[in-house]
Amino acid sequence: MKIRFASLLTLAFLIALPVFSQHGEPHGAGTPRANQGHIPPPPPARTDRRAAPEVEHHDAKRMNSTPHVNNDHWYGHEKANDARFHMDHPFEHGRFEHFGPSFRYNVTRFDRDHHRFWFPGGFGFEIAAWDWPLCADWCWDCGDDFVVYEDTDHVGWYMLYNVHTGVYVHVNYLGT
Repeated sequence: MKIRFASLLTLAFLIALPVFSQHGEPHGAGTPRANQGHIPPPPPARTDRRAAPEVEHHDAKRMNSTPHVNNDHWYGHEKANDARFHMDHPFEHGRFEHFGPSFRYNVTRFDRDHHRFWFPGGFGFEIAAWDWPLCADWCWDCGDDFVVYEDTDHVGWYMLYNVHTGVYVHVNYLGT
C-alpha cells in the first residue's frame, strides 16, 4: 500500500513539475524575449522618404514583412510619405517626452473598443487603425512590456514596441 501511494505521489509530482517551472516569473516580467533579449536603440530616420518598407529575409523561401525589430534593425516601417500618417495638427495634445529605450512601461488601463491605452500618470495613446490587427492579441496587462519611440519618419506619431514579441505599432499621443 505504501509503495503504491508513493508511486502515485511521485507520478503526480513529475506530471506537475513542468507546470510549476513555467510560473517562476509572471508573464511579461523580466528580460525581454525579442531582439535577442534587449531593448533596441531608437529607429534611424530614413534618408529616402519614398523607400519601401524593408522586409526581413530568413532564407530563400521565408520572409517577415511585419513591423518588428530584430538584431536592433527596424523592419517593415512604412514609407515616410505614406498619406495615412498625415496629421493636420501634429502633437495636438502635446508631446510625450518619456520615450526611448530607457523608459519601459506597463499599461494601467486599456479600452479595446476604441484601441486606446494609458500608462501610469495618465498618459494616453490611441493605436493607429491600420496597426490594430498587429496588436489586438497582445497581453496589455502583463507587466512592463512596452517602450515608446518617437517616429522619426512620421511627424506627430510614436511607435509602441512590445519587448516580448518584437513587434511595434504606431500610436498617437492623447495627452494626460
